Amino acid sequence: MSNITIYHNPECGTSRNTLELIRNSGVEPTVIHYLETPPSRDTLVQLIAAMGITPRALLRQNVPPYEALGLAEERFSDDELIDAMLAHPILINRPIVVTPLGTRLCRPSERVLDILPDQQKGAFAKEDGEQVVDADGKRLK
Repeated sequence: MSNITIYHNPECGTSRNTLELIRNSGVEPTVIHYLETPPSRDTLVQLIAAMGITPRALLRQNVPPYEALGLAEERFSDDELIDAMLAHPILINRPIVVTPLGTRLCRPSERVLDILPDQQKGAFAKEDGEQVVDADGKRLK
């Protein structure tokens, strides 16, 4: 079993790029399709704490439930925002990656490089062609 976990949405380019960067380090992570298998409340609270962010910072804003629920309003408590994410997992921003070196919301995808235990094994370019890692496995930016 892998010691790296990614909360992944295969429809998201950032999530796909992050997954491939993990694989480029020679690791096959545990992939959790969080829209199909949302985290429990305890897990979501632990992930937020481990990332050192607020529930609002994890909230996706460009999806229909955000506006429909009026989540832009500051009146919601952290618990209410977590409730909304659990009821509508699409509101959880992604990808979230957990490694022995830390937990991060990997937006942009190259943020994962800060918490991968192993070096990149070769060149890597994002789906849009942006080169992130050179042929020697060195980060370019």
